[in-house]
Amino acid sequence: MTTQVLTRRTLNRTTLHRQFLLARTTTSPLRVIERLVAVQGQETNAPYIGLWTRLASFTHDDLSDLLYGRQVVRGSLLRGTQHLAAAADYAWLRPMIQVVLNRQRQAGFGRDTKDVDLAELATLVRAHLAGRTLTRPRLRDLLAERWPEVAPLALGWSAQALVPVVHTPPNGIWGTGGATPFTLAEEWLGRPLEPGSPERLVERYLAAFGPASAMDVQAWSGLTRLREVVARMDLRRYRDENGRELVDLPDAALVDGDEPAPVRFLPWFDNLVLSYADRTRVMSDEHRKIVCVGAVTYPTILVDGFVAGIWTLDKGVLAITAFRPLPAEVMREAAGLLAFAGQPDARITVTEGSGS
Repeated sequence: MTTQVLTRRTLNRTTLHRQFLLARTTTSPLRVIERLVAVQGQETNAPYIGLWTRLASFTHDDLSDLLYGRQVVRGSLLRGTQHLAAAADYAWLRPMIQVVLNRQRQAGFGRDTKDVDLAELATLVRAHLAGRTLTRPRLRDLLAERWPEVAPLALGWSAQALVPVVHTPPNGIWGTGGATPFTLAEEWLGRPLEPGSPERLVERYLAAFGPASAMDVQAWSGLTRLREVVARMDLRRYRDENGRELVDLPDAALVDGDEPAPVRFLPWFDNLVLSYADRTRVMSDEHRKIVCVGAVTYPTILVDGFVAGIWTLDKGVLAITAFRPLPAEVMREAAGLLAFAGQPDARITVTEGSGS
């Protein structure tokens, strides 16, 4: 039987549909977060903009209430980076990502902590946090009393990697800064953490990002050895235009590549831009070099479903760098973004950048 080949535009439109970017959805913010599995949260305001661009009706309080109500939590998840996730998803996802956090901690601070008993460190972290919340600097200082010869930075980050903690509000609330608070995840959630199966991880990824390859799932999660998992699952199998095998949920529908796609503003580190090894379904390799610079992923503008520029909002100026001529719809969507951000009178500048 011949395997169906999916064009780049079919992959683009199907992904945008699953990401609620072909049309804003009327479902709840919690349901959108659940669909995405976890929402990038390195920048405090980014998840708010990421939800605004996907939801037909959304206010800052809609997400803040979920954080204060413990329905959504903020902590280290996919690839060991900061994400917001539904409490129920954090409970199974965080234990799965422990191997990623261990690997990153060892790479970054293994030499500094070579003489530290990590089991003792984790036990002491739990003891310090039992029944209370401490900022990272305060916890770091307490750990330094036990290991005064160890770099404080290594102690603070090791604590976050070794022990499941969440960053409680007002951390993660729109426009709020300050030291990062640590609270034991089990205490905040009121439930134990139990790892999910790798099959569950793959299924949830495909529901939001498929069709995709095993390498894409690995790039999104930070986990390795998922080829074997994908190979044994009952999935629909396709090929892309370059011959790569793509998989998808058996009953998941595709979207025609000719489906119209509206202009969308995506925030820093948006899931759509970060969640593939091969990102050509949303941007060219040339544009990827501009959007993804080191550990930074810039806010982007989608035109006809593909990245057409980057933007920043700072000091009353929305600065757009366009990769190609932009339609008038960009200005209309920009006005909505500025209204949501509480800066309706901000000045908009457009400059022509690199790209074709």
